[in-house]
Amino acid sequence: MKIVTLIENDTQSGKDLYNEHGLSLFIQVDGKNILFDSGQSGRFIDNAKALNIDLKELDYVILSHGHYDHSGGFRRLIEEINPNIKLFLGEGFFNAKYNRVDENRYDYTGNPFDKEFLQNNNIETKYVHENMLHITENLVVFSNFNINPEFENTIERMYLKKDGEYKKDQFLDEISLGIKSDQGIIVLVGCSHVGVVNILDTIKDRTGENIHSLIGGTHLVREDDEQINKIIEYFKVEDIKNIGACHCTGKQGETMLSQQLEEIFINNNTGQILEF
Repeated sequence: MKIVTLIENDTQSGKDLYNEHGLSLFIQVDGKNILFDSGQSGRFIDNAKALNIDLKELDYVILSHGHYDHSGGFRRLIEEINPNIKLFLGEGFFNAKYNRVDENRYDYTGNPFDKEFLQNNNIETKYVHENMLHITENLVVFSNFNINPEFENTIERMYLKKDGEYKKDQFLDEISLGIKSDQGIIVLVGCSHVGVVNILDTIKDRTGENIHSLIGGTHLVREDDEQINKIIEYFKVEDIKNIGACHCTGKQGETMLSQQLEEIFINNNTGQILEF
């Protein structure tokens, strides 16, 4: 099993690769090639070429939620590479998402493509509404996460617009990927807007298996030190072996994770290659 971070906010030292505020991961497992999120601009494609990854050979694309920094590169993937893929999206992926800047201003943060783009390009699309959807024997997409308010993220700036009105986004479209291994489940997350602990607890409850590793965005960027410490304590108690937190984890979150988890924390920047 191999997981490659094709793009995220920073680039590993010494690697001549693009970086941006976004996330895209490439996974090889069970003889399948999977893209988890597509970054903001499509520059993950250039990085894939530099890393000798052939995106033409993709089998599946999973977009974790409907924000531009996770789905923005998908259009370029289809228009330039045109892989024969099956696409997985959460229910409500195309809801109009906004970030509240101030009392009178909301900036659009949703997808740069719509359902018509998928139809026009004959993209086979599965909208995940199941709690657990097996793609292969060892690949499972999770949705409909159980929410413990104690571990919800601070999301007061993120809204949906419907019928001219704004309401807080509960991120019902968020999906995560679990990869089963002999040592436990490796969990890939996009931004963990529903709370990273809520995602991990849900996956543990549904599978009855321990969490071996966590890779992706944990959205600690707006959390205070007390909340971050609670989450770090959870990682310790659950004995998670690898924490490859990046993207929306934020500099403070990454620093605290690194200091307290030491060798368990992976500096998961653009170009990182993990093998299990």
